[in-house]
Amino acid sequence: MTDLTPTARSRVKRLRERGAYDFTTIASILDAGLLCHVGYVIDGQPYVTPTAYWREGERVYWHGSSASRMLRTLSRGVDACFTVSHLDGLVLARSGFNHSINYRSVMLFGHAHKLEDVSAKLRALESFVERMFPGRWQQLRPATTREIKATSVLWMAIEEGAAKVRTGWSHDAEDDYRWPVWAGVVPVRTEMQTPLPDPRLAKAAELPDYLADLCHLGLTASRTAT
Repeated sequence: MTDLTPTARSRVKRLRERGAYDFTTIASILDAGLLCHVGYVIDGQPYVTPTAYWREGERVYWHGSSASRMLRTLSRGVDACFTVSHLDGLVLARSGFNHSINYRSVMLFGHAHKLEDVSAKLRALESFVERMFPGRWQQLRPATTREIKATSVLWMAIEEGAAKVRTGWSHDAEDDYRWPVWAGVVPVRTEMQTPLPDPRLAKAAELPDYLADLCHLGLTASRTAT
């Protein structure tokens, strides 16, 4: 995979030491999440829409209703800003001004493209499901022509952007380290919990292995202080 080259709009300007442009870091942050925010402008009005996403190689994908104003606008090639972030910890310092958070984030710039080919669209949606629940796609009722037509899938190349990461403890003034107040990090993580069966679940349906494995391992987006 190709590392990203900083540009005038993607170069991290504030706390540049936290910035990263290597593909490995960017992909790991993208792969740790499920929810992104996509920014775009319609008639001079900015919008930021949260939506589910997934990554395949050097592309990020998201989908939704073909009637979605967001998807219709982005498919026309307007500038898009795609962001993903993870909260990893609350950082408590000796001064209120030095409190912070530990986080991992990615911001990408580019233009979205719509998948027009039906087979390509189905493959992308299968990848979306399989990313979260390996083996589930083949168990599902096949998609209908109407469902496929009513769904749009967009993708954007991972070509311009950056990651930004904060880890570790607070950065207090040297004299403040003698101040008698607790300081440290409160770790924050996202995790899967016990699945709750649908009240109308067919009697023959049992908890699939991929869900048991998923909840055992957890989708963890945590990072402790270093």
